[in-house]
Amino acid sequence: MTTQTTPVNAVQSSSPAVPARPKVPSVHVRALITWLAIFPLVSIGMLLLGPIMEPWHPILRALLLTALVVPAAVYVVVPKLMAGHGALTRKAVERSAQRAARKSR
Repeated sequence: MTTQTTPVNAVQSSSPAVPARPKVPSVHVRALITWLAIFPLVSIGMLLLGPIMEPWHPILRALLLTALVVPAAVYVVVPKLMAGHGALTRKAVERSAQRAARKSR
């Protein structure tokens, strides 16, 4: 079994229609996205678990809440929000490119 390798430059030059990868969001945008993931999860967790955990020590309440919220945010919510942000960013870039193309005609 033989494999052929193609130089990276040849692959990139043969497919100019492939858009470049979008830039990584700034630290401020990532912080906002993380907050948008964490705040609702903490709020819902406090509403649902608050009555059950009321007699507990605050440290134990925080321990349980963060043990549930952090994995949910890291593995589910933040990736979905980042994907949504990427899709919105790509659409904005495409619209901007279309407007620039129309102006240059």
